[in-house]
Amino acid sequence: HPQTQGKIERYHRTMKNVVKLNHFYHPEQLIETLTEFVDNYNERRYHESLKNLTPADVYFGRTDQILRKRQQIKMNSIQNRRQLYNQQKLLNL
Repeated sequence: HPQTQGKIERYHRTMKNVVKLNHFYHPEQLIETLTEFVDNYNERRYHESLKNLTPADVYFGRTDQILRKRQQIKMNSIQNRRQLYNQQKLLNL
């Protein structure tokens, strides 16, 4: 039933839209396009429902490592912004 299998239905709709946008004159072109789509969808495209990770990252267990690195980058950015803010505040006095 479509309502209970939302993620796979969304995947199929996205794939269908990719196929409908192009004209394929040989079956090999369609196969190549679908292969590229699946590779991009699983390896490079970030998914909001997966905490903005790729399915490959989740499947291969890289989730914790990536999220820790993102958190560290976020903390460094906040610290740098605070330092810049405090420097600007001192200069304006």
